Amino acid sequence: MAIYTDKDGRDRVVPDSGYQSNAVVRKSIHLALKERELKAREDLKNGGNEGPDKELTLDDSERVKVLSPGQLVFKRFITNKLAIVGSFILIFMFTFSFIVPLVYPYSQTQIFYKYDNSVIDYAQAKERTDYSIYMVDAGENIHYSVKNKLTATINDMKSKGLEELSLEDPDGISYRIDREDDYIYSLYKVSSELYASMNGTAKYATYSVVGKKLEYEEESEPVDGFENALQAAIKDKAKEFTAGGMTFTLEQVKKTYNVYLTSDAFTYYGGEYDAALEALARNVEKSEVIESGNDKYLVTNNKGAITVNKLMGEEKVALLSTYVFDSYDSSFKISDEFMLLAINAVTEDNKFEKDGKSYTVKAEGEERLIYEEGNSDEPVAAFSTMVIRRYNGEDSLEFAYKEKTRSIIEEMTANNQRTATFTWPIAQVDADGLYTYDENGDVIKDDRTVTITDKNGSFVMSVEQVVYLIDTFSRPTKEHWAGTDGDGMDVFARMMYGGRVSLMVAFVVVILETILGIIMGGIAGYFGGWVDNLIMRMVDIFYCIPSMPILIILGAMFDALKLRPIVRITWLMVILGILGWSGVARLVRGQILSLREQEFMVAAEAIGLKNRKRIFKHLIPNVMPQLIVTATSGLGGTIIMESTLSFLGLGVKHPLASWGTMINSVSTAEAMKAYTYIWVPVGLLICLTVIAFNFVGDGLRDAFDPKMKR
Repeated sequence: MAIYTDKDGRDRVVPDSGYQSNAVVRKSIHLALKERELKAREDLKNGGNEGPDKELTLDDSERVKVLSPGQLVFKRFITNKLAIVGSFILIFMFTFSFIVPLVYPYSQTQIFYKYDNSVIDYAQAKERTDYSIYMVDAGENIHYSVKNKLTATINDMKSKGLEELSLEDPDGISYRIDREDDYIYSLYKVSSELYASMNGTAKYATYSVVGKKLEYEEESEPVDGFENALQAAIKDKAKEFTAGGMTFTLEQVKKTYNVYLTSDAFTYYGGEYDAALEALARNVEKSEVIESGNDKYLVTNNKGAITVNKLMGEEKVALLSTYVFDSYDSSFKISDEFMLLAINAVTEDNKFEKDGKSYTVKAEGEERLIYEEGNSDEPVAAFSTMVIRRYNGEDSLEFAYKEKTRSIIEEMTANNQRTATFTWPIAQVDADGLYTYDENGDVIKDDRTVTITDKNGSFVMSVEQVVYLIDTFSRPTKEHWAGTDGDGMDVFARMMYGGRVSLMVAFVVVILETILGIIMGGIAGYFGGWVDNLIMRMVDIFYCIPSMPILIILGAMFDALKLRPIVRITWLMVILGILGWSGVARLVRGQILSLREQEFMVAAEAIGLKNRKRIFKHLIPNVMPQLIVTATSGLGGTIIMESTLSFLGLGVKHPLASWGTMINSVSTAEAMKAYTYIWVPVGLLICLTVIAFNFVGDGLRDAFDPKMKR
């Protein structure tokens, strides 16, 4: 048998010679064609040449026989160089974001620390102006209203040059403050009884213009001609009138008049008329103790109403002082009782006893020092009005340091200086902020320069000290390949985990958009009519929704609800997916409108397939190439949207990382200039990822539809 090709290009088989049956001929033809097909396939595997001068092309009939549609798409895709570049970039990004973090030693939220020289606020000093209360009797209670105004009352005494001043609490208990010296005052509780009073201005009656109704107060006694005088005063718009030899004043409240009786006569309660006492009482402005005859009286003037209480006895209940105490030896602890005894000794004989030991208070220049009897070489404590403490409030500074600080602050005040410096041995601290010790158990100290700065009367002492602090904005090193950010976290680790979040958000959002778009677009395109009209109007509505303002509002709402970062990401993906399905739905609808009238759909309808199967088993698969291209191209846009929202603080929240939040951490011009090693790599990752998705999308478009390629 022999095979030849006729002029129409068809293969013909003829016998070599002799007669043969039809069965034999058919068998021979079958074997010959089979042999030729196998030879053609072998030629394709070996380079596609059937002969020395023939070369198979992509649309060659022999090649079409052996390549499936998927293989054709793949062949076209890999011939697109940009698509291949994009594919390699995406493979790198997925490896970088999902595989490398598994072997990288740091996590995205791990904070790093370092030892470094840092200027810290070491101590502070301030002149004490508030008076502390040292109770003589621990069981005695003073009303909080009295405690709150003791300092203001003493300052009022100083401004007026008074040696004593009285005050009352809301329960009517009287107190007197006596000056002992410039820094010590005594508080006495005074027992008294009401002696006399002058009401001054008291409410007498109320007159209502509506109904012309006049009502007297219970203690008021009507006088002749009062009502007529009142009517005349109202008519003349007078503020004051007289009736029955008494003077009245008017106060108008809308359509009601309050009538007050003005009286300057004293009423005595068991006592006798005392003209001298009345004269002294009328000159008291607020509260004062006055003497008349052999007695003392507490006079209180409350807006013209004067109350005179006769003092029957008094008891010292507290000492008030601005003094603070500093120990020469840190082992000597000063209790509140010790302070009370020392302050009281200043007001008496400068001696006191405590715990079986005798102490003496001595004045040396402007200082008051406390010595233990029998040891006059070194004092145990000193009085001071300047509080010098560590910046955290601890009283752990040595006395010599306090003395040095006081002398320098006095010089600064005298010379009107704002800053001053001195050198002092400062204790070293370890990573936990504790002192470091040498082999002998002594605290290790280094000479450091202490800078004192006057900040409106509060003196802050700063010093450069080796401290254990967060390693913020460190440059790239072998430990941290991309440095650290403002929170002391590894930038390289956060870039990887940030890529994971950004890619995950992009894929979830695009998948959600595609699913919603396929369902809505498929239904609209297949059924048409009012269903299509309804769904397309929904699409128009979603096109008109201002996405960014809505996302800003939702971001503020999430902040108010204080949602956990992972919950926030979930809601962000859902919202972006719901807002973005309309474009996919319109694409699917348009494709299905053109496909549903073709022959294969007529055949599907003829054999009785259900609508669901017609849409999702026949129509949608034919739309998938366009959907794949659209989804791939949309991934880049979604990454840009997520990064933008995170940059604005509306997306992923700290401590979780995303590329947008990392750029937001250096959002100012100065930070972007100083920390380019943070935002430049992140920006490049975003650009490369978006470009790669676009390259792959263009490559898929050309592979699915070669006619689109130019």
